[in-house]
Amino acid sequence: MPRGLSRRSFLTSAGVVGGAVLGGGLLSSSQVLAAPNRATVAHPMKQVHLAGTDGWVAMPGDAPPDPPFFPDPLAPSPFNTYVFGFRDVTGMSSNLVAAQRGKAQVSAPMMAFDEDDDVYLTLTNLGLAQRPDLFDGHTLHWHGFVNAIPLFDGVPELSLAVPIGRDLTYFYRPHDAGTYMYHCHFEDVEHVQMGMTGMVFVRPAQNRTPLHPGERYAYNDGDGSTAYDREFAFMLTELWSAAHYRDAHIQVNDWTDYDPSFWLLNGRAYPDTVAANGDPLSTAAGRLQYQPISSLIRCNAGDRVLLRMSNLGYQNHAMTVDNLDLTVIAKDASLLKGRDGTTNYLTTNMVEIGPGESRDALFVAPGPGEYLLYDRKYSYLENGGGAGYGGMMTKIVVGPPGTYPAQTAANA
Repeated sequence: MPRGLSRRSFLTSAGVVGGAVLGGGLLSSSQVLAAPNRATVAHPMKQVHLAGTDGWVAMPGDAPPDPPFFPDPLAPSPFNTYVFGFRDVTGMSSNLVAAQRGKAQVSAPMMAFDEDDDVYLTLTNLGLAQRPDLFDGHTLHWHGFVNAIPLFDGVPELSLAVPIGRDLTYFYRPHDAGTYMYHCHFEDVEHVQMGMTGMVFVRPAQNRTPLHPGERYAYNDGDGSTAYDREFAFMLTELWSAAHYRDAHIQVNDWTDYDPSFWLLNGRAYPDTVAANGDPLSTAAGRLQYQPISSLIRCNAGDRVLLRMSNLGYQNHAMTVDNLDLTVIAKDASLLKGRDGTTNYLTTNMVEIGPGESRDALFVAPGPGEYLLYDRKYSYLENGGGAGYGGMMTKIVVGPPGTYPAQTAANA
């Protein structure tokens, strides 16, 4: 079947197990799955295991109280907000998997696969520790993918949902490179808002035979125009404290009253967005331990930097960098290049992303210094109505050449 570069065509021949795996495995995990030898295996197999559950996370502590919704009085220290989410449990024993109940991660693990990998993703539903009265199923819906068969689509009315205490293994073979996203599609308005969202990247086949030694590409561009040295990924969402409080306290939400309190990058609001991976805040005792994905951008002057952005919130966002040109190379996992080779890349300093959309943009790092990447709508740059900056903002820190070693994973 002929395939284009459209977002939907990705799934016609692609399959991603109901989880988040791409390229070398879960990007946020220390466990990287060994890739089979491509010389002897036609389709390298990747296996990932995710678990769905609930838990507690921390929005910035200096946000003003909004009783009774924020901080939630049920939240154990040092947390203040109730969430649902997915955890990476790849390689864990069944006892260790069960022990993850009540330890949801926001945003969900980032995954990366190569084109034509055979991806087996097992989803386990651990149930909700805070709400044992609920019997919600969970699914993995690969947003924008064209599924090989409806069974693995993740829309429970048309495929399957995973009940509490059970597993389901999804299978996919991705054929089209790009930036995608996934989310739970069971009670999807609620589960997406509560935190069951993540990103997945498909690496292009062009990486296997680079045009120049050592190059990596975002897409099969044919001319090297999507080559990059470093990549950083951002899941854009909003958080409505009242809805999270009501879910924790066995109350019903009216979603037509949607009124976010926090605007998040990878599950964090500024200034938490600039805490680096491995920061004490993210350790087992830190308040960001269940929000482990940093949004800090660090690069060397002259580096080509790829920004992957996905929006699984309910509002439009316009990500902006002052005094720095961004080249948008793809929208919704479709390279902006015609069949005749004509490029339709857009050079701008603002990237607009609507709900359910993704964008890929490149920039060449300027001289050493710090730059802000932020939402152009200033009302999204605060935390719970408090003073000072917050919300959907992070930093681009540029060092002299050689300051930062080669990157090993997105957001490293």
